[in-house]
Amino acid sequence: MTRLAHDRYCDEIAHQVRQLRDVVTSGADLTATVPTCPDWSLEQLVRHEGGALRWVHALVSSRAEKNIPYEEIPLAGGPEEQGDPAALDAWLAETGDLVVGALREAGPDTKVWGWLGDLSSGFWARRMAHEITIHRADATLAAGLPYEVAAEVAVDALDEWLEIAEWATRREGEAAELLAGPARSIHLHATDTAPELNAEWIVEFGEGGVGWRRGHEKATVALRGPLTPVLLAFYRRLPLDAPELEILGDRKVLESWLERASFG
Repeated sequence: MTRLAHDRYCDEIAHQVRQLRDVVTSGADLTATVPTCPDWSLEQLVRHEGGALRWVHALVSSRAEKNIPYEEIPLAGGPEEQGDPAALDAWLAETGDLVVGALREAGPDTKVWGWLGDLSSGFWARRMAHEITIHRADATLAAGLPYEVAAEVAVDALDEWLEIAEWATRREGEAAELLAGPARSIHLHATDTAPELNAEWIVEFGEGGVGWRRGHEKATVALRGPLTPVLLAFYRRLPLDAPELEILGDRKVLESWLERASFG
C-alpha cells in the first residue's frame, strides 16, 4: 500500500502534539482515569506519550544501531512538577520540537534501529504519527473533549495496524489462540470517505496466518461506519455498540479478534 510522505508524518506528529497540549491546558482533570487505558491517569498518559517521543528522538538523532534503554533517555518521565499543566505543556512542546526536528533532519531512509523489520527513520515517523494519534484519542476521551483526525491519516493508521498484526502473527508462537480454528474474515468499511481513499479492508485469518488487503468483499463479519469510529473501534478505543457503528454477520468473530489481537 502507498504510505504517506515522510514530511506528512512529521507534520502530523507536530499537529498531534499541539492538540495533545491543548488537552493538557484545557482545564481537564489531570488525575482523571483514562477510560481506554484504566491503569493510567490523564497525566500519566501524557507523560507516557511524551516519553515515547523522546525515546524515538534519541534513537533517530543518534542513528542508534540497537535499542536505547528508556532510563537513559533525558527527561523521558516528564517534568519534576506533578499536576502542573503549564510544566507538562512546556515539556511536551519541547518534546515535539525535538522528535520532529530529528525526523526531518534524518529524512525517511536513514538507518535506525527498529522493530517490524524496517530499520529506518521513516519507520519511526510513521509509527509515532499513529502512536500519538491514538493516544490523543485516549486523552480526549478522558477529558470529555471531541476528537477528529484527517481521513488520510486514519486510513494509513489502519493499514499500519494490519501490517503489525500480520508481522506479529508470523512470529513463532505468537497469537496461536487467535489463529486457531477455521478461516474467518473481517470487512472494515468506512462509509463517509471519498472513493479515492479506498477505505475498505478485508482481513483474513486462520491456521494459515493473517493476511489483509483493501477491497469490498463479503466476509464473515463486517464493521461499518464513519472512518474515525471504525478506526477507534478497531483500536479498541470505541465500543462496538457505539451508535455510529453497524455490525453485519458473525459478531463473535470480530469480538474475538479485538480481544486477542493485543499487538495493535
